Amino acid sequence: MSKIGRMPIPVKESVTIAIENGLVKVKGSKGELTFSLPKGISAKKEENAVVIAQDVTNDPLPRALFGLTRATVANIIEGVESGFQKRLELSGVGYRAQVQGVDLVLSLGFSHPVKVTPPSGIVFTVEENVISISGIDKMMVGDIAARIRSVRPPEPYKGKGIKYVGERIRRKAGKAAKAVGGAK
Repeated sequence: MSKIGRMPIPVKESVTIAIENGLVKVKGSKGELTFSLPKGISAKKEENAVVIAQDVTNDPLPRALFGLTRATVANIIEGVESGFQKRLELSGVGYRAQVQGVDLVLSLGFSHPVKVTPPSGIVFTVEENVISISGIDKMMVGDIAARIRSVRPPEPYKGKGIKYVGERIRRKAGKAAKAVGGAK
């Protein structure tokens, strides 16, 4: 049995939760999210917590989804209360990002600018070549950040590209540096 799945999820008083027919509805100051529980998993609201439980402990499918369900419900509760944010950093000569309306426009050395339209609930901001992606759904924020990064991932020779803030890129020596090292 999952150690994470058994832990109760703390709920602050500013968040309201309704659990009915396998659907968890969470409402907070930032917005509202819903999550449908997988078959074989149930949720109960207690005083200041939500407890996730398996209906049958020996069934392999609910057992596999037990910890994931608890983590997803916890992320939904945290998202409607405080939201999530991912930050991406542009590095490279001439690489720029700007927000036009709600869209993000990236100039990354291609023959054309790349336009990224956010899904509902996602907001882009740009400050000094740092792109901030924020929203209440953790999976959606992470997915959009990964899609933006995949437009021009950082390359290992010069480090140019889009990377997460704080991400370390392993640098390689170019062929000129290898030639100086000595030939055998």
